[in-house]
Amino acid sequence: MAARQTLRRPLAKQGKQMAHEDETETIASLLEIMHEHDLDRIKVKVGDAVYELVRREAGAQIIAPAAAAAPVSAVSSASAAGAAGGPPPNVKRITAPLTGVFYRSSSPDAEAFVNQGDRVEVGDVVCILEAMKLFNEIQSDYAGSILRIIPENGELVSQGEELFWIAP
Repeated sequence: MAARQTLRRPLAKQGKQMAHEDETETIASLLEIMHEHDLDRIKVKVGDAVYELVRREAGAQIIAPAAAAAPVSAVSSASAAGAAGGPPPNVKRITAPLTGVFYRSSSPDAEAFVNQGDRVEVGDVVCILEAMKLFNEIQSDYAGSILRIIPENGELVSQGEELFWIAP
């Protein structure tokens, strides 16, 4: 087990530069962990800061956020979000709490827990994730209507991946 050395920084490097160096070191450490364990995504909370790193495929297109130069009406922004495949701004997301196989029902011949357009309440079971032969019921943290069911039945989902979009 290697001992970690702490370096004392000169007083001139305090403030913003020191915070920037600490963040850079933290991100570099997280990247090293991602590569070492072949992770696609990592999310870590250090103090008040939350770091989320996501690996993208080589050649994947990066979409830059649009600048807020002019206000856009609610109708046009909602239709633009729908056309781009993104959720409307007020949508709540249910994400996978663990990596596993997504199932919409408790058995192949059973009715799905929820369908698109169904109304759910807080605590309603919306799906099952199977991990290591254990079936974990996933409950809704939100009340509202199911706008979209993202994974297909039987699809492997990763921790943190979106499962459902819910409109309040």
